[in-house]
Amino acid sequence: MTIAIKILDTSLRDDFGFSHILWVYSGRRGVHCWVCDSRARKLSNEQRAAIADYFRVYKGGENALKKVSLAGPVLHPFLARSYMDVLKTFFEDRLLLNQQLFASEERCRKILDLIPDESVASEVHDKWQGNRRSSISKEDVNATRWEQLKMTLQSGKKAQGLRRCVEEIVFSYTYPRLDMEVSKHMNHLLKAPFCIHPKTGRVCVPIDPSNCDDFDPAAVPTLSQLLGELNATGFQTDPENNWERTSLGKSISFFRTSFLHPLLKACKEELESAYSAKLQQSKNSLDW
Repeated sequence: MTIAIKILDTSLRDDFGFSHILWVYSGRRGVHCWVCDSRARKLSNEQRAAIADYFRVYKGGENALKKVSLAGPVLHPFLARSYMDVLKTFFEDRLLLNQQLFASEERCRKILDLIPDESVASEVHDKWQGNRRSSISKEDVNATRWEQLKMTLQSGKKAQGLRRCVEEIVFSYTYPRLDMEVSKHMNHLLKAPFCIHPKTGRVCVPIDPSNCDDFDPAAVPTLSQLLGELNATGFQTDPENNWERTSLGKSISFFRTSFLHPLLKACKEELESAYSAKLQQSKNSLDW
C-alpha cells in the first residue's frame, strides 16, 4: 500500500495535474484512490481506461512466470522515476531481508525463472550454491545473492539483452497491482470512506500520502472498538461531536481539512466562474 500511494499519488499530481485526491484504506489488505477533480469526474470510460493503462505494468495470466516486461531501450520517464525514487530502495532496503527473498531454494528459483537466458540463470545459481558452503550469515545471504545477480546480469557480453532484467525483477516484487476493471468503468460500486469492512470490522479511514510510511493497518479502529469508546464516555446530546471523543477523531479531521474543504472550495469557484461566464455571454449578446 505504501509503494502504491507513493508512486500513484506523485504521478496523478505531476503527470496528470490532479489535486483533489483521497487515499482510503480498504479495511483489509488494499487501498482505494478517489480522484475527485471536476475534469476527472467527467471522464468517459475510454478516458479512464487510458489513464489506468498508463499505470499498468503487470500483464499476463495468473500462471505466467513473467508478468513484467519492460520493453524499449530506456524506461518511460514515469517508470524510471518510480524505480529510482521508490521501488529500488524499498526492494533493497526492506523487502530483501524482511521477506527473505533469497533465503530458500524455492524462493531463489522463482527469481531465476524471471531470467530469460537459461545459461545465465544457471551461472547465477552456481554462485548462490557457493554461498551455501561459505560463512555468509542468513542476514547477509539475501543482499549477497542480490548483488551477485545484479553483477551477472548487468556486466559481460551475455548481459547485452539482460540489463533490463534487474529492473523487471524489482518491479515484479514491488510495483502495485491495480484493479483495472474497477478503475476503467463507472458502473462499479466504490467503497466510501469510513464504511466498515464486513470481515475485519475495521473502518475504512483516509490515509495521508505524505505520511503513508507510518500508517499501521493493525491500529485502525474497529466498529466494536468505537462503540466501546462511546459507551465508556457516554453519548452527547449533539451527535455531530461524538466522533471527537473516539479514536476516529484524527481521521475525520484529516478528511475534512485536507480533502473535503479544498474540494468544496474548488467546486464553489468552478460554479462561480461558470456563472460569471454565462452572465458575460448574456451581456455580450445584448450589446448589439
